[in-house]
Amino acid sequence: MYQFSYDEIVEDCQAEARLREGVAMEQAIALLEKAQAAGPDSREAIEALHYLRRLWMIFIDDIVESGNGLPESLKAQLISIGLWVLREIEEIRARRSTDFAGLIEINGIIREGLK
Repeated sequence: MYQFSYDEIVEDCQAEARLREGVAMEQAIALLEKAQAAGPDSREAIEALHYLRRLWMIFIDDIVESGNGLPESLKAQLISIGLWVLREIEEIRARRSTDFAGLIEINGIIREGLK
């Protein structure tokens, strides 16, 4: 019979969560790169921005949960990044920007941090 400590199980769950978050970020980046190539008025842009907005809303909701064990300073930084991402999405959707590069870059940095 296998016996695992609670800490081992929690650590495995956290590692799996980071892996899933990383995969979701990779998907977002791939969609953003397609959107950048197709242009801000394309279907690809609509899909990429919608996906990214949903993803960051999920991240922010998770960060503010009382059970989230991240350090407070990291939570604040991630929320700031998330709010910036949401503002950039709205800038593109409102046609005040056509630049996907910043979104691709910041999400790439976050993805690398999840590895």
